[in-house]
Amino acid sequence: MNKEEPPPSNSSKSSLFLVGRDSHGHWVVQDQNHRRGGLFIDRAEALKYAMFENGRRPQAVIMVPDVLELDMSAKPPTSHRSPANAQAPLQRVA
Repeated sequence: MNKEEPPPSNSSKSSLFLVGRDSHGHWVVQDQNHRRGGLFIDRAEALKYAMFENGRRPQAVIMVPDVLELDMSAKPPTSHRSPANAQAPLQRVA
């Protein structure tokens, strides 16, 4: 693994990743929750991203034969602040 690449998160191990082409011919990767994905210049780069994001599990990558449009409309998860910290103001970091 490249030192510049962070390790995949634990949440990534629960997602399936779809890989295919959009209606314009671009390579698309999209996780099943519509939270992660992107457009890629070729199939190899799309597969590299999908494998990295899912913890190097080829069984969690599905090639889509039909059109696959990138959809990043999923809402981010709500904050998991504990009740003790709920009233504390958020700190600003540089």
